[in-house]
Amino acid sequence: MKLAITLLANQEGVSMHQDKVIYQIYPRSFKDTDGDGVGDLPGIISELDFLETLGIDIAWLSPIFPSPQYDNGYDVADYKAINPLFGTMTDFETLVEEAEQRGIGIMLDMVLNHCSTEHEWFQKALAGDKYYQEFFYLRPAKEDGSLPTNWESKFGGPAWAPFGDTDLYYLHLYDVHQADLNWHNPNVRRELHDVVRFWMDKGVQGFRFDVLNVIGKSEEMVDSKEPGSNEEKALYTDTPIVHEWVQELNQATYGKNSELITVGEMSSTDVPNGIQYTNPERNELDMIFSFHHLKVDYEEGEKWSNPEFDFLSLKAILNEWQEGMSDGDGWNAVFYNNHDQPRANSRFGDVENFPFETATMLAQSIHLMRGTPYIYQGEEIGMTNPMFEEIDDYDDIETRNHYRIMIEKGKTHDEAMEIIQAKSRDNSRTPMQWTDDHQAGFTTGEPWLKLADNYSVINAQNELENDNIFKYYQKLIALRKEYSIISQGSYEGLALEHPEIMAYNRHLDGHDLIVLTHYYPGESSIEIPERFLNRPYRRLIGNGAQNELTETVTLGDYETVAFLIE
Repeated sequence: MKLAITLLANQEGVSMHQDKVIYQIYPRSFKDTDGDGVGDLPGIISELDFLETLGIDIAWLSPIFPSPQYDNGYDVADYKAINPLFGTMTDFETLVEEAEQRGIGIMLDMVLNHCSTEHEWFQKALAGDKYYQEFFYLRPAKEDGSLPTNWESKFGGPAWAPFGDTDLYYLHLYDVHQADLNWHNPNVRRELHDVVRFWMDKGVQGFRFDVLNVIGKSEEMVDSKEPGSNEEKALYTDTPIVHEWVQELNQATYGKNSELITVGEMSSTDVPNGIQYTNPERNELDMIFSFHHLKVDYEEGEKWSNPEFDFLSLKAILNEWQEGMSDGDGWNAVFYNNHDQPRANSRFGDVENFPFETATMLAQSIHLMRGTPYIYQGEEIGMTNPMFEEIDDYDDIETRNHYRIMIEKGKTHDEAMEIIQAKSRDNSRTPMQWTDDHQAGFTTGEPWLKLADNYSVINAQNELENDNIFKYYQKLIALRKEYSIISQGSYEGLALEHPEIMAYNRHLDGHDLIVLTHYYPGESSIEIPERFLNRPYRRLIGNGAQNELTETVTLGDYETVAFLIE
């Protein structure tokens, strides 16, 4: 029985974020207008029509603040200014205004766990200013002369560095040029609140908070039993005081504007904390990013490895977060791609033989889940990992550090590069491929990072002219706005042990939306529970030939299909 009428049109009163779709822009790589090889704010303005055509609601910009760029802008030297590399404050104000005219809000990336060692606060601390020294975690060496703790930086090496000419060390959980801010100091928190209010006054409609759940280091720091381990991370991750400080941040800033959208990047978090961060009654954040599902191709937890991804683990982790957050009235940011991850289509599919099927299958998996979907620039046109062959072609500090570590541990250059081709953050940071012209239409100069060689085939111009990946994304975005079962429905995992197909159901007001997604080439069949059969239905969207909901559904190469059932 086919469903002949449109069902479940979205209703008034939907939460501000549940029917939204957010698009991440990595400004360095989006569009360059002055020929210096680095993307800029005028470049973003010039492509707002492209984003409007796609249908997104919010454009999230990775950091655009003044920065020495040791970590591509996540080392902020001035929180209340625009990096001249990207343009001027006037450019930013124009961007906000032009985006608003197209129904798009601007979300800024706030890096509040740490600041650049070139920031005025750190420089004043180095100069001996006691007030600003209390902005950082400064500790003496142990009695034996060793570092204050044995913690490892997430970028490799120790997490402590000498503090100028003193006998103290400063904490840097990330790069040595990123000094962790001491949130125990109320003056630090007041300064950071003021930063958020500054950008609210500029008309910003959202904030993404970088590594927010590691702000709660204890004032009394202790050694870990195993440096770099999960036990070590637990010493400074998701500690109870983080929730207090996020609530305080909410009340002092964005909580005063119900239209603002907030998302926290939560490293190594868990579902109970995810619920606390995002349950509306707690007044913390609208949603969070969690990353466990993007570690299913780590060998024994080690990122710098390259095994086949564990599909059953991928399903189990996504299902745990979908069901757990649903049960606790929390909210997920759902995604496969961002500036810190390799391209998902290169990671979980076949971009050589099935580029359309792979890209649309992965998109549908995410966009029809419970949560707010995020699109990372280029995924909507099928951009892939660039497969650079030399370490010098990579700019990322984490990649270069771990190349050195792998070589020191005995890997050959080719072995190390094979892993980097799969796992480097720069795989997603190559310039946006706009056309098949010189430098893919990204710049008239020499790009800051090499382009992938396939830009003559994979580019926005081709996608806009053909019925391909871009138009599939358009349809997924439109469906979220049209059907409240997508934005508001409950989630139920199906056939969790199926070795090749991810299946789940969304339910709302007596209706069901079954989503079936085949993560492999070839054919695979799945049995449909009887309760979904013999009811009126319609095929809502799919990337293949399957259009019948029967007792057994067979899917082809990387095929995905969704059925709306009355």
